[in-house]
Amino acid sequence: MKTLLVVLLSLLYGAVCAQSIGLFPSNGDVGPVLHPGSAVYDSSAQTYLVSGSGSNIWFTRDEFQYVYTRLKGDFILQARGRFVSKGATAHRKFGWMVRTGLDTGSAMVTAAVHADGLTSLQYRKQTGANVEENRSTLTAADVIQLERQGNRYIMSVARDGGPFVINDVTDLPLGDEVYVGLFVCSHNKDVTERVLFDNVRLIKPAPAGWVPYKDYLGSHIEVLDLGSGRRSVVYSAPVSLQAPNWTLDGRALLYNSSGFIYRLDLSSRTASVLNTGSVHSNNNDHVLSFDGKMLVLSSAGAGGASVVYKVPSTGGDPVQLTPTGPSYGHGWSPDGRYIVFTGQRNGDFDIYRIPATGGAEVRLTTTPGLDDGPEYSPDGQYIYFNSVRSGSMQIWRMRPDGSQPEQLTADTCNNWFPHVSPDGKWVVFISFWPSETRPDDHPFYRHVYLRVMPASGGKPRVIAYVYGGQGTINTPSWAPDSKRIAFVSNSGAIP
Repeated sequence: MKTLLVVLLSLLYGAVCAQSIGLFPSNGDVGPVLHPGSAVYDSSAQTYLVSGSGSNIWFTRDEFQYVYTRLKGDFILQARGRFVSKGATAHRKFGWMVRTGLDTGSAMVTAAVHADGLTSLQYRKQTGANVEENRSTLTAADVIQLERQGNRYIMSVARDGGPFVINDVTDLPLGDEVYVGLFVCSHNKDVTERVLFDNVRLIKPAPAGWVPYKDYLGSHIEVLDLGSGRRSVVYSAPVSLQAPNWTLDGRALLYNSSGFIYRLDLSSRTASVLNTGSVHSNNNDHVLSFDGKMLVLSSAGAGGASVVYKVPSTGGDPVQLTPTGPSYGHGWSPDGRYIVFTGQRNGDFDIYRIPATGGAEVRLTTTPGLDDGPEYSPDGQYIYFNSVRSGSMQIWRMRPDGSQPEQLTADTCNNWFPHVSPDGKWVVFISFWPSETRPDDHPFYRHVYLRVMPASGGKPRVIAYVYGGQGTINTPSWAPDSKRIAFVSNSGAIP
């Protein structure tokens, strides 16, 4: 009788006592668990602590704790998770789950990580059918992404810092509107397990038929702590926000949106327009001087092509520096004497230098193909940039006069926009997947990695798994302490 009462109470808890948990409007137990689960959202850390029981998620029935919402259409689900309880069985598990319903035998698909390291895409094609499995070659993943593209479900998993390993299942018609959420299952009906999730994102990708530079998704400005790997959303808007620069005092970020430059106060989380006079077509190639007093802008000039301006970082009337375009400003020399920019001259994009007071431009690169993203190192000894000269887009550096070019990355990704940390030790850059982009393109709304490597080169490490691209990290975005990075991720509206 006591066991029956516990089961009835757990079912009542899941059905009636659901409450909003962060991004999710509901949570509760699926199946007749003996020990009701729970979920707690820490709004300051943006983490989810989920406790769950349940005998298993397998065969024709499931028992687990579920933190969920309902979504339609395509989506991308991202999270990082780890057990915080000692554990009783090797097959306790956590991850993402998509279901047709909340009954114990619903059709579903999960991206599941087990305590013994097994990582697999598990799915039930029809209500009441047995679960099938597609195991990953990667074990002990902690970064989990589950994506829907129509009837295709894609599991992308990684050990934090490494690239994704991908498995998928096609022809899994779960219906347009589905339940979507985080789950924890103890695999032992008599115990409860706890999992801490962070970096949780619900993403609505760009729909079919969207038009670049005309149609835009919403944006999150995020701050990543490199020590913990934890990401925090500090500002969101339903429009395109791009390219945050961190101010020298660490109190604000400068970004562009709809042709204007905005200052985001990190304490109040409020944004205000920075005065740039009559220059109102600013793009995402803008950069603060090393002393924080001046800002380079790139904006459409009289002929419609982007030209480079400078303006006080507190706002004012911009002064035009490059006489012609396209020209895109990217970096100041540490002494404030020069600005480096990408310019298209005679049909080719190369890197140029121009005095900050105005004057003749000097061409620094001459190889065929696109060179872009130039930025001085804090000691002034190098200019870092990205170039397609080796066949794919890779990170390079050269001396300030353009001599001694040195390739720093050589992998399958297309790597863009290197930014050197203020302490001069690290370089962060954005990596586009070669399956999604051409080497000479850096489009909006793609799967990208943010990666770091030593300033002298070395094996890159993934620090963030992002849906973004153009505008995510075009400009120097290190915090003054070299411990945090600001960037932009993207998503359409989530119900």
